[in-house]
Order: sequence, then C-alpha cells, then structure tokens
Amino acid sequence: MDWTALYLKTSGLNVFILGTGEVATRRANKFLDHGAIVKLAGNSINEELLRKGASLHSTDEADELVSWADLVVIASGDKKLSDYVSRISKDKLVNRADFPDDGNIIVPTSFNIGDIEISIFTNGKSPLMARQLRKRIQSIITEEDILEIELQDYSRSLLKEYIPNQKDRRDYLYKIFEDRNIKDLIKSGEIDEAKDVICELIKRDFDDT
Repeated sequence: MDWTALYLKTSGLNVFILGTGEVATRRANKFLDHGAIVKLAGNSINEELLRKGASLHSTDEADELVSWADLVVIASGDKKLSDYVSRISKDKLVNRADFPDDGNIIVPTSFNIGDIEISIFTNGKSPLMARQLRKRIQSIITEEDILEIELQDYSRSLLKEYIPNQKDRRDYLYKIFEDRNIKDLIKSGEIDEAKDVICELIKRDFDDT
C-alpha cells in the first residue's frame, strides 16, 4: 500500500476543483468547511457553495487556476481535460477522483462525532464498504467517549504545568482514565464536577512536590 494517512491543514489553502458535479460539490464543501479558498471550473455551482465563498470559473482558465492553486482536485467527467489538468499539475498536490493512483492526495470518506474526526480509506477497493464501516463506527462511539476526550484534553493541559516529561504525563492520564469516581461522573454527564475532581487530584499529588 503506497498511501500514508496524514492530516493536511487547509485553512487558507488555495484549492482548485475541476468539475462541478456531485463529487466536485462534495469536495468543495469539505474544503470550504475547513477554511480553504475554493475555485471551481465547470458549468454551474449551487447557491450554498457561493454563500460559503466558492467561485465559479470557465474550464478555459484551467492553466491560470492550476498556477494559483496549492491543491488541485480533478472531479470532471471530461477525461481529456482531466488528463491535461493532471499533467500540468505535476508540481502540485493533486487529488484525482476518477483515478486516485494518478494523484498524490486522497480525500477519504470522513465524519465527525463531537470533536472526533474519523476517516476511512479502503485503498480504493470498496467505497460501499467504507460507508458501511462508517455506520458501524458511528453506532459504537458513545456520548461518554466524547466526554472522556474532553476530560483528557483538560487533564493534559493541567498536567503540562506539573509534569514536563511526556511519558510521565501519559502514565498519569491513565490513572485519571481509570479513576472510578471520574468514570461515574462521566456516566451521569457531570462534566464540570469531573473536572473539579481531576483538578483536586492533580493539585493534591503535585502542589507539595
């Protein structure tokens, strides 16, 4: 498998999308929602994309749009044009919706549950199974898991004031994770009370050291 999972910071990224169909619109929404500047080339785009700040251009402007872009997304049914844009984008980040292996960026199916973002990539073998796996994962992540993430983030921020070593912080985070009192507060949704317990626990263990 030639692909490695990474997250790309897209805030302020210039994204050119060749195509204005269903796939192109999905890609455009994803990048716009994460702060990118998006220009599409094709026939027409919906009002939602325009409201979000996307702009529509002619495919005749492809050379200029590629030069402007940091990332090029090819999602057009015109194979000749797609191949041309792919060829002139050789020094760019390129996502090809039609032939993913001809690009160097994959846009996997992804979804959010609270602050968690989960991406699924089947190496192009089965988009259908990617959707099925998404449903399974969504069904097993609970509200308690989301609250636990919030508390772990809170705990990490506090611990950085007391424990400089990352491994030692990790060991202490396990202690918090396994604390029965904290678990009970999470189950009852008492997040502020759980934070108070964590704060008292950390201060008790470290304020006098």
